[in-house]
Amino acid sequence: MRQFDLTPYRRSAIGFDRLFDMLETNARQATSENYPPFNLERLADDRYRITLAIAGFARGDIEITAQQNLLLVKGKKEDQAAEGAYLHLGIANRSFERRFELADFVRVDDARLNDGLLTIDLVREVPEAMKPKTIAIKTGTPLAAIEAKDEAQAA
Repeated sequence: MRQFDLTPYRRSAIGFDRLFDMLETNARQATSENYPPFNLERLADDRYRITLAIAGFARGDIEITAQQNLLLVKGKKEDQAAEGAYLHLGIANRSFERRFELADFVRVDDARLNDGLLTIDLVREVPEAMKPKTIAIKTGTPLAAIEAKDEAQAA
């Protein structure tokens, strides 16, 4: 895997430390973390779905934890002695931990396990106070000028 040096960007981009840290962390983990396989899809502008292939895991073997800006999916399998003499053991049956960095205001909406696929639905809900607003343009004298004039007359 190719290494990226983000130092020049860190010097000139103020306030993006979290983004650079996330990129560096993901680059380090990309080579070691490939189980279980997953799909990531965008359902709408503010809805996402993560689907993990976790065949052989029961609902009780899975733990999903959502913290601020982090989704952690853990699967714990008890080590069982192989029954019989396998000629090939290709179905992964090991414990795992998968981390997903979440953007601000993204929360887990639903999680379901069906036919060996764990589906986690995410939704982004931006608070009303942070959404862009259209400001109505009025005509006439600014309100501050009217108030200043009234104060001058009262004095």
